[in-house]
Amino acid sequence: MILIGQFDSPFVRRTAIAMRLYGIAFDHRPWSVFGDAEKIRPHNPLLRVPTLVLDDGDVLIESLAILDYLDGRMPVAERLFPQEEPARHKALKLASLAAGISDKAVALYYEQNLHGEGAVSALWIERCRGQIKGALAALEKEGAAVGGDYWFGGRIGHADITVACMLRHLREAHPEFQPLVGLPSLERHAERMEALPVFREIQQPFIPPKG
Repeated sequence: MILIGQFDSPFVRRTAIAMRLYGIAFDHRPWSVFGDAEKIRPHNPLLRVPTLVLDDGDVLIESLAILDYLDGRMPVAERLFPQEEPARHKALKLASLAAGISDKAVALYYEQNLHGEGAVSALWIERCRGQIKGALAALEKEGAAVGGDYWFGGRIGHADITVACMLRHLREAHPEFQPLVGLPSLERHAERMEALPVFREIQQPFIPPKG
């Protein structure tokens, strides 16, 4: 398999970490959607990452779809999303909240940095900030209720990975969120996850995109 995208993307990073934890081998193409668009286009006309090229040449896009495919390759007991309710839908909710924050963080960065002078929307910036802060508060509330090292059971899962990848990207792309003021559970979670060998291996400092 070939995984396309840079590890400063929280979506690419969460995919790569899951693949490493699953023991699924992949070749990595650290292509940028800006600087390497023509390399990505034949595989994904949307020019988005992650893009996963399967061994048979077929292509999957969007990290949640890729994670669903990867989970389907694994025995039920080893899958990183819980398989029993209510843990399953709760994990999906938290992972979706974290991924949504990353979507808003990307949109906020583009709005602040890739528009021409006078084209920046203060209303859109404040809306994105408000959505990010609201979702962070919801995740903090959930995290404060967790008794162990991981959010669901005694081992790492997609929710843990997605939240941690989101926090790394958010704080590097938007220094206003560093430190995580008033979010002690998320701060502890980030520190705990980033200390794991797989997180230390699959990581890259944020590289500002250039339009």
